[in-house]
Amino acid sequence: MTEHVTKDQIAPSWRIGVDVGGTFTDMVVAGPNGGFDVFKVPSSPQSPETAVMDAIARAAAHFGIKVADFLGQVTHFIHGTTIATNTALEGKGARVGLITTDGFRDALEIRRGFRENAWDHHTPYVPVLVPRHLRIGIGGRLDAAGAELRRIPSGDLDRAANILKEEGVEAVAICLINSFLSGAHEQQAADRLRRALPDAFFTLSSDVAPFMGEYERGSTAVLNCYIGPRTTGYLQKLERGLGAAGLRVPLLLVQNNGGITAVSEIASRPVNLMLSGPAAAVGTLSYLADGIGANSLISMEIGGTSCDVVLMRDGEVSQTDGVDIAGYDFVSSTVEVHTIGAGGGTIARVDDAGMLLLGPEGAGARPGPACYDLGGDLPTVTDAHVVLGRFKSGPLADGAVTIDADRAEAAIKTYVADPLGIATEEAAVGLIRLMDQKLVLAVQKLSTERGYDPRDFDLVAGGGAGPLHAGNVARHLGCRRVYVPRASGAFCAIGMLASDCRHDHMRFFRGALEGSDLPMLEAELHDVSAAVVTRLEREGFAPDAAERLYFLDLRYVGQQWDITVPVTLPLDNDSIRAGFDARHQQFYGHIQPEGRIEIRALRAAAIGAMPKLPHQRSALTPGQPAPVDHRRIWVDEAAGWQDVPCYAGNSLKPGNTLIGPAVVMEQTTTLLIAQDDALRVDAAGNFAITLAGDADDQNA
Repeated sequence: MTEHVTKDQIAPSWRIGVDVGGTFTDMVVAGPNGGFDVFKVPSSPQSPETAVMDAIARAAAHFGIKVADFLGQVTHFIHGTTIATNTALEGKGARVGLITTDGFRDALEIRRGFRENAWDHHTPYVPVLVPRHLRIGIGGRLDAAGAELRRIPSGDLDRAANILKEEGVEAVAICLINSFLSGAHEQQAADRLRRALPDAFFTLSSDVAPFMGEYERGSTAVLNCYIGPRTTGYLQKLERGLGAAGLRVPLLLVQNNGGITAVSEIASRPVNLMLSGPAAAVGTLSYLADGIGANSLISMEIGGTSCDVVLMRDGEVSQTDGVDIAGYDFVSSTVEVHTIGAGGGTIARVDDAGMLLLGPEGAGARPGPACYDLGGDLPTVTDAHVVLGRFKSGPLADGAVTIDADRAEAAIKTYVADPLGIATEEAAVGLIRLMDQKLVLAVQKLSTERGYDPRDFDLVAGGGAGPLHAGNVARHLGCRRVYVPRASGAFCAIGMLASDCRHDHMRFFRGALEGSDLPMLEAELHDVSAAVVTRLEREGFAPDAAERLYFLDLRYVGQQWDITVPVTLPLDNDSIRAGFDARHQQFYGHIQPEGRIEIRALRAAAIGAMPKLPHQRSALTPGQPAPVDHRRIWVDEAAGWQDVPCYAGNSLKPGNTLIGPAVVMEQTTTLLIAQDDALRVDAAGNFAITLAGDADDQNA
């Protein structure tokens, strides 16, 4: 079982991971022996750094030492933050001006014309982040090869500078036609404008998103500017605050690609933090894969606000470029995460037609679910679990909040049961059913819809609410096993400590695969990788210590969408084609054996290996402890209400087994074991649940 860190073990090999979520801020303190402690405090959305410092103070008090001594022994302080995402969601970003090529000022508002629901022609797009009078066209032009056709008139830049200065613009995005081929014109414009606006935050589309497509590049540059001042200001303020409090090492951050980097490297590209927290799930899955004995995993991390799904196939997690956050499109190398507004704090309501609806609105950290007694009175998923007996009144999450069952029942009755004309318990059951259905669809989005069979995967349950739903979701998907980390409630914070440094870069390229000059392509790929290796060097990694990965974006001639295919050097046409065909078959169900393939982009990634989070294993002890309580609980639709034994998580030792129904109450989460499901504590102290029906696995 994972042991706690003791005061005597505090040493220069001590690491901290902090994940700021919408409801709770989680901090994991890892010792040199692989043991770790979790500290959970309510988030402070108005000043996220307050919750971070609160968690630090709580941990220092737990160890009985001063904050300065606590931070002074840390070698790695890794942070996942929602500040970038929340800035966009809350509309609290900077006043942005956009410089475009004449005739392209409206590309940002025209968009691509795609709608999530093709039949919905009435729902408006989200507001454009730059009003039209701050979108300024200038002369000058690059041709389709990136060569200069016309110079930028200096008078156009002076005019733009005067307008932006008079309008009080705080950030300037520059997106000029064909700048994905050459950033020369954008750099020229930035140099001139910076002299007039020395305090403004600047973003060049050729730097942050060198992709073909005016809208995508422009939208990325604008979003980077919109979130930039607030995000970088927060990070720099936090880093200074941590330094003043005693931290002696740089603050590290989780990027969209699942890798970590320093504040200095991300300050000009905060758009790469839009999925900072959820992307850390890659590190968690990589860390857990060894303990599970399998590396095809689907994680379902459910916190207070949302559910984040990540799929790992044979140890690899897919990356994507095109990302949409609350209707704002941006391009960034990103772990493929599917997020829905379904968490423990998601609010339920009944509409005018008598339909039960769930989310996407959430109760947040404050006032939170009604049962928290922090001022909220609307019914949430957590309140439904309380009504169904899965939580009882009293402290939860190691005392971070306190459950009031009477308030939960009142909320469900008033806002769900009475409007539907049903009993309170029946209303709570309906709410949980709706939640489970949303979760099943979320997992299918990254599995079935990507050509993967969920039956080939183990479902990993994360977050405070994940283990309450995982068994039923896995059953509907056909998964054979559910795996729950003991510190499930700090799922992403653990992943931060198991993540490596990573940087990605791409370059537009167009040419046929057949007949290509392969040595020239290899030289180009080496050149692309040099840019990311340089970033690792600035973070202290030797060039020969970087692991280099190479990719080609490929498609059949005439297709609209590319597929990113990993390649190895030296390049070989047959192996490249085989890799592309295999992925095309998986995604689309067919291939063109004689089809011509074209190259659309070259990519490279550089990975700097961080010290691994060690696994701690214990000898197995067969048997099971005595329950600490029995409660009347609604188990599921098949078992209904039963008198169920409840176990304290810290009493379950490696090798112990339980047969459901049962409830396990852990420090950061609660597990629900359904009728005849088998739970076994593995050597790492985590919980492996075999679903009823897989007798061979239960006897293994």
